[in-house]
Amino acid sequence: MPADKIRNVALVGHRGSGKTSLNEALLYEAGAVNRLGSVADGTTVSDAAPDEKARQMSIASSLASFEWEGRKVNLVDTPGEPSFVADAMAALRVCESAVFVINGVMGVEVNTERLWARAAELGLSRLVFVNMLDRERADFFRTLEQIKQSLGAHAVATEIPIGTEHEVRGVIDLIDMKAYEYEGADRDNCREIEIPAELRDQAQEYREKLMDEVAENSDELMEHYLEGIEITHEELVTALKDGVTNGRLFPITCGVATKNLATNRLLDAIIEDLPSPVKAGAVEAGENVYLNPDPESDLVAFVFKTLADPYAGRINLFRVYQGTLRPDSQVYNCRTHNKERIGQLLVPQGKEMGHADEFGPGDIGAVAKLKETHANDLLCGSDRHDVKLSLPPLPAPVMAFAVEPKARGDEDKVFTALRRLQEEDPTIDLHRDEQTGEQIVAGLSQVHVEVITGRLKERFDAEVVLKPPRVPYRETIKGSAKAHGRYKKQTGGRGQFGDCHIEIEPLPDGQGFEFVNAIKGGVIPSGFIPAVQKGIEEAMSQGVVAGYPIRGVKVRLYDGSYHTVDSSEMAFKVAGSMAFKDAAAQARPALLEPIMEVTVSVPEMHVGDVIGDLNSRRGRPLGMEPKGSMTEVKAEVPMAEMLSYAPDLRSITGGQGDYTMEFARYEEVPAHLAQKVIANAEGEKVTA
Repeated sequence: MPADKIRNVALVGHRGSGKTSLNEALLYEAGAVNRLGSVADGTTVSDAAPDEKARQMSIASSLASFEWEGRKVNLVDTPGEPSFVADAMAALRVCESAVFVINGVMGVEVNTERLWARAAELGLSRLVFVNMLDRERADFFRTLEQIKQSLGAHAVATEIPIGTEHEVRGVIDLIDMKAYEYEGADRDNCREIEIPAELRDQAQEYREKLMDEVAENSDELMEHYLEGIEITHEELVTALKDGVTNGRLFPITCGVATKNLATNRLLDAIIEDLPSPVKAGAVEAGENVYLNPDPESDLVAFVFKTLADPYAGRINLFRVYQGTLRPDSQVYNCRTHNKERIGQLLVPQGKEMGHADEFGPGDIGAVAKLKETHANDLLCGSDRHDVKLSLPPLPAPVMAFAVEPKARGDEDKVFTALRRLQEEDPTIDLHRDEQTGEQIVAGLSQVHVEVITGRLKERFDAEVVLKPPRVPYRETIKGSAKAHGRYKKQTGGRGQFGDCHIEIEPLPDGQGFEFVNAIKGGVIPSGFIPAVQKGIEEAMSQGVVAGYPIRGVKVRLYDGSYHTVDSSEMAFKVAGSMAFKDAAAQARPALLEPIMEVTVSVPEMHVGDVIGDLNSRRGRPLGMEPKGSMTEVKAEVPMAEMLSYAPDLRSITGGQGDYTMEFARYEEVPAHLAQKVIANAEGEKVTA
């Protein structure tokens, strides 16, 4: 399909706005599927995974393609749950335009605003579809005002509904001033009717608002407007298209996806108002590098999603920016600088896969079984170093759990599967905590981590146990002390002898470890000095308060003695360890806890509740800053108080708040809490 006849469209919006139902209705109306599936029944094309059917929500983005009026539409249905925002962000990166789906009852919700801001940063053309107008308390005109307030004054209605709530039966096209009525959900359910008499004045009022908005964004039409020259239908349509392409106008349409009401009108709007890759123009891809949708240019394709399939292996979804990708060809991965052999090219339709002969510029498709390629990789016709696509930042994981295989011997199986899932979702964080030795899996919410572990079992037959991660406490000293470590052992034959005197004191910054060799006169041979240091460092790994690592200590080795026959590296290592433990116990040891810098983004109405909750967690608020319709609250809070924060914040804000946190520093644990930590550590030693 020529690039000027392609439309790449992401369906985005808050969870529960009906994106998947709309995706299904568009596929059905276009003839890509034979029946209208249902989210409630688990029969939609895009929500095909068992966990998506069980939760009745999209967890991963889904690509489907179809033709409408001689154009090819690549439609990407994205998750609306903030926990799976990575897929929505990836879809926005590879599409020229987005259809924002808004619940006609709830109006503009928080995730819609966030995604709208991301789309604006990427320069996408945007169209709005107000859905669910058949629901009780649905109100198109109230939602219209919310859209203009929250998403921008240049959002303008191009349709208004006929009827309200359960009586909604059609739409009025404000551009052509025609009315359409729908009966049933079949493809031929639409017929043109006269504009109802009771709606003529309202339709005329909103048409004038549309004309004003379009004229305001076109110098030529503004001149006509001021001079009293009538604006023609063709001029209106042309100016509207240009405004949408340039990101100055955002048409608002409406309908009911589950009843296939007005989806044919939306399809027309997608191909008429939203730009093709050609009209959207060249894509910037590095310094003085621009990708043009030319089929004869050197190939550049971007992998925006990886699917981890236990049977088919790795499946990569890609967008071709220039050149043509063909089967049995060879490409270069710009990250690894290795060659990859392209096998069969695939056309995803939800979980089903068709086959393609080639993909030209602007098109979206899939390929399986590439060895080293995964999401965010660039595939080129030659090994290039100058091509680089900017990627939007993803939120950092905030909900962490320690993960253990349920069955002994499954460690490799579990962590290999987790790595496969991380390829699919880059917001998953996997790491081993060096201090506690635990394997940590972190996501954007508890739901996110639950989905990860569910997919481990479903796809890879790997079951795990989740536990709250241990807080990586540390210990330090607040005073100075001297100690003598002497190790002497005689068991017949050659014995063991090591003897050292050390002095310890706290380091000014409270971090790290410093070892000073102050031995004079060879009282300890230089060959044994490293053994003393090693013994001290090993003793520091288990502190004297609760067994946590000790940091922020300066150790000076100033005296000792040795035996010409019995002294050894091992003996001095033991002596160093003994001396340090004795000195640390005398040097006013203290327990430290990690302090996190937390940024919470919430609607203004919940700011007081959030600050009160942070105070109850021993938090210290640092300030507030308005961010659009949200307010960012910054605070420093001990990590120990943040382990269960995600579900609590969701409860406080009705799901509208989210947060990020990063390590700031260590601080001393208050005495009354330190006793509890010490008691817990002692209890763990007993059970171990």
